[in-house]
Amino acid sequence: MAQQKPIVVPWDFSDKAEFALEHAINYARIINSDVILLHIVKKKSEIPEAQKKLEQKIDEIKDKYDILVQAAVKEGSIFTTISEFIEEVEAILAVMGTHGMKGMQKITGSWALKVIAGSTAPFIVVQAPPVEKEVNDIVVPIDFKIENKAKLTWMFFINNIFPAKFHLVYVDESDKLAKKRLLGNIKVAVDYLEKKGMVYEIKKIAESGSLADHTINYAKEINASMIIVLTTKNIGTLDYMFGASEQKIIANPYKIPVMCINPIKGKYVNFV
Repeated sequence: MAQQKPIVVPWDFSDKAEFALEHAINYARIINSDVILLHIVKKKSEIPEAQKKLEQKIDEIKDKYDILVQAAVKEGSIFTTISEFIEEVEAILAVMGTHGMKGMQKITGSWALKVIAGSTAPFIVVQAPPVEKEVNDIVVPIDFKIENKAKLTWMFFINNIFPAKFHLVYVDESDKLAKKRLLGNIKVAVDYLEKKGMVYEIKKIAESGSLADHTINYAKEINASMIIVLTTKNIGTLDYMFGASEQKIIANPYKIPVMCINPIKGKYVNFV
């Protein structure tokens, strides 16, 4: 198998970062990809000490997981430097713990989206270690937005790693135009999945409530291995403060891993 582009793990020596590493190693072994730990410091003077500490961690990883990973230390901010590094190394994806940085640069469930939104590669955001090495059931919320199509090639990518069953979840729309667009997105998704020979199921939610809440609850109900969402297009300050819908999914109480795709910068990726 040809060498795949690397997987980046934002790293701060925390338990959450360790969880992300375990997930990344599982993916890397299957797709024959390198793993790069990326540590961000605020000042250039902090780089030597961070590099020394990271080199020690690399040795521990080699002993524990029998795998050699790479490491990088960059000066900057998690909100810009991570996405810049991902583009620099042409990473295939990033795997990040929801509390991936400490102190002023700590990534919480609400701020993770700000890191993700600028990336050319999708992020798989995790809150816990892998329960199992394989991904079996994946929940994909569908709405009326045209950007939904950006999920399809990444669903195909994940399916090539872990052949899974995809659960397309949607809430019925009362507005005629929104409903027309929603049904159109479902048809496009179904046509694509059938063309690729992928296993899927459609789940219509009749009850009222947000798509985010229904997605989380349904994922828990079927014991899903992953949820795939899009980041909000042209996300702004108010989204970060008050929470776009995907923030709620990222920080879901059941600690289900969430793949987050940027619909603009990530749309060019095609594994067809």
